[in-house]
This record gives sequence, C-alpha cells and structure tokens, in this order.
Amino acid sequence: MSDTEKHSDEFIVDVTDNQPAQDDSLKLPEPGSRERTLAEKRLVRKLDIRLLPTIFLIFIMNYIDRNGVTTARLQGMQQDLHINDVQYATVIAILFVSYCPAQVPSNMILNKVSRPSLYIGICTVLWGITSALTGVTKNFTGIILCRVFIGLPEAAFYPGAIYLLSRWYTKKELAFRSAFLYAGLLISNAFGSLMAAGILGHMEGKRGIRAWRWLFFIEGAITIFVGLNTMWLLPDYPHNTRWMSPFELRLAQVRLSEDAGEADKDNREDSQLQGLIMAIKDPKVAIFSIMTISQLLGLSFVQFFPTLTQTLGFSTTITLLLAAPPWIVASVICCLNAWHADKTGERFFHIAAWWWGVILGFVIALSTMSLAGRYISLFFMACGYVGFAMTLVWVSNSIPRPPAKRAAAIGIVNGMGNLGNLMGSYTWKASWGPKYHQSMAISLGALVISSLLSLLIRQMLIRENRKLDADEKAAMEGANRTRVEEAARLEGITLEQAMERRKGYRFLY
Repeated sequence: MSDTEKHSDEFIVDVTDNQPAQDDSLKLPEPGSRERTLAEKRLVRKLDIRLLPTIFLIFIMNYIDRNGVTTARLQGMQQDLHINDVQYATVIAILFVSYCPAQVPSNMILNKVSRPSLYIGICTVLWGITSALTGVTKNFTGIILCRVFIGLPEAAFYPGAIYLLSRWYTKKELAFRSAFLYAGLLISNAFGSLMAAGILGHMEGKRGIRAWRWLFFIEGAITIFVGLNTMWLLPDYPHNTRWMSPFELRLAQVRLSEDAGEADKDNREDSQLQGLIMAIKDPKVAIFSIMTISQLLGLSFVQFFPTLTQTLGFSTTITLLLAAPPWIVASVICCLNAWHADKTGERFFHIAAWWWGVILGFVIALSTMSLAGRYISLFFMACGYVGFAMTLVWVSNSIPRPPAKRAAAIGIVNGMGNLGNLMGSYTWKASWGPKYHQSMAISLGALVISSLLSLLIRQMLIRENRKLDADEKAAMEGANRTRVEEAARLEGITLEQAMERRKGYRFLY
C-alpha cells in the first residue's frame, strides 16, 4: 500500500515497513497460548449466549408465519376464502415470487449497512405485521397480497443470518451455529403444529372470529414482539458492536483473519455491485444454486407436512400433534450432525447423506399404506432438512473473501434455491393424495440430481486443494494484498508472516 489506510475503528496503522503499529492496551495474547484460548472461549460464549437464542427464536417465527396457511387450511381457511386446490397451490407458491429475488439485494444491503441488528429487527416486525393482516383477508386476492408482501421482509432473514454468523465465527465453528439456527426451522414445524393445535382447538368462534384467523393474529403479534427485541439483542459487526469491549472486538477480527489468512473486510474497490459480479462469475455459485433448487424441490413436502400427516387418518388436533415428533428428532440430529462436521471439517457426507435418508423414506411411503410404515417415513423425510442446514455453510466456506462476494453468493444460492420450493408447491396436488406417489417420485429424482451436483462441488474443491498443496505460490493467487496487510495489522505480525499463514489456507469439502 502506498498510503496509510484509515479504518472506521480506533486502529490506525502504517504497513510501509511491514511492522504493524499496536495499541498495547489492546494487545492480544499469543495464538495458541492458554490466555488466548481462554479469551476466545469467553468471546465465543458471549456471542453464543446472546446471538444464537435470538436468531433461533426469529427462525421459529419465520417459518411459523410462512407456513401458517398450511395449518389454517385444516380448519376451514380454504372454504371460507372460496379458493380451489389450484388457487391454494398458488397461495403457497406466490410467496417465493417476492422471497427469492429479494434475497440477493437484501444481503447486499446487509453487507453495506453498519447496523444489521436494526435491519433484521425491522424486517422481522414488518413480516409479523403482514402475518397478522392475513387473518383479516376475505378472499383469494387478499391472501395473495399478504403472501407477496410477507416474502419481501422474510427474504432478509435466513441468508442474512448465515452471513452475520460468518462475520463472527471461524469456518470450523460456523456449521454448528448455523445448524442451531436451522434447528429453529425444524422446531418451528413441531412448535408451530403444537401452537396451532391449541389455537385451532380452543379459539373457534371466540369473539365471533374463526380459529384460523386467530392463528394469524396471535402468531403475528408474537413475531412483532420478537422483532422489537431483536434490535438490541443481535450484534452488529466485529468492529462496531455496542455491547462488546474494544479488546473483544479486536479479538473477533483477528480470529477471522487468522482463519482465512486475510482480514474479513471489503477493500475500497470491493463495492456491493462488484461483489455481485464476482459471485455471478464464480462457477461454484451456479452449481450450488442448481444443487439447492433440486434439493428444495426434493424437500418441498415440508409445505404440505400437516396434509401428509393427515393421511394417517386422525382428527385435526391429533394430526397436528403427530406432526411434531419427526421435527423434534430432526432438530436434535441437525445439531449433532453439524457438531461432528465442525470437528472433522467434512462437508459432503454431512449434507448429502441425509438426502439419501429422504429417498429411503419415499421408498417406504411408496411401498406401503400401513400406519406405522408411513409414519416412520415422515421421520426420514424430516431428517432431510439436516443436510440443508449445512448448505449455506458450505457456500460460505467455499467463497470466504471478500465479504461482498460472500454476501452476494449466499443470497444468490438461497434465493435461486427457493425456486425449488416454488416448483414444489405444485408437485403435491390434493388429487394425487393420499398416496402422493407422483409427488414422491418427482422429489426422489430431484434429490438424486442434487446429490450428483454436490459430488461435483466436492471434487472441484479437492482439485483446488491439491493445486494449493502442489504449488505454494498458487495459494497466493486468490489472496488480496490489502486484506493480508490488514490481517498482519490485526494479528500484530509482519506482512511476510501473514503471507506465510495465508499459504496454509485450504477449502473444506
């Protein structure tokens, strides 16, 4: 660098002689020392205690609000709004018309704003309001409008939360935290069913209002309350979070620079548009996107899970209660799978193997109509989402820098991927029930395709690592000097030492 770079935090450094300036009061213990290990554990624990429960709760409400129509359908919503089966499928699908394309610009905005806690909190309040308004709809047009507008603020959350996690946790910490977040989705399928069972079972006709309308009013109000609290509970970024000390903020930045050999920050030339262009040009992003489309098409049964459970032949209340256990089991397995993925650094089998379990579930459901067999198949299906919980983690690991590119890549993959949910809205037709053989056959084929594409990504990353192993100079080809200099400044080492560390970076596959 020819000029001294001015930073938004309190650290100013001149790297012209490769010797970083340091603030002694913020000097970190040596990497690997007992003091450093304890300091990092305290930092991670502080983050875990505040960040993880907050995003977990938001994700529960995210999916409860999104899938409220599937449970409301069981108590007469479709009849009251005078919509047929094709229109109902459109009600499910239309959300993704706004949800999918909004994710890329939303993540670009999130990378640009300085207070993600406010951005995510405001979006949560907005979709809570829209969810509550769904309870006052009178016809097909009204519920379609609600579904379109709930998709816009919801688009900010999941890819945004994964990106926010990637700004705080190292690549071998990220899988478990992302899985903990995703467990919120899995639990929401269980908790949402239990909540719906209580509301639909006891609120019918209260104050002259149908129970399915109360469902939207109550769930929307809870989401608004959660969103308001999100604004002060969530952290911002490692350079400006208000409830962390300067020492903790410096440590958070150093951990990430050590993890990738580069500072986790955008350079002046790394605009949001440039990050988007870089992501579009990266072939891995395109393959990840198609893989996720196929994956979510294969897992699209989630939008009709109460309906599938209803094929067991029980009452509405019993059906909703029976829908809960498969998701509770899946949420526990989700966290255990991610914990093991972090310990081993392996990605492919921790993702794709669970899709093969879904295929087994489809085979069981296709081959029998027995009560036990079909209920067991629901457990296999639910566990398929254990693999999806790791998908954006793998994207983040494979496209680590610059943050602008990573944010755009996460938005593209999840936004494009949800086209699978859009297509899946039409593959579980009521006319194909109660066996749903055609639906399961389509989903099975989609999971086979996603498995092959994930294998292709694995082989691409293996080839990249072999190239890095064979040629140390190749390790620096994708490095950015400015970010390596920033890493040297943060870590308190020379530029040459930072360059050596950068050579040790490898992709997780």
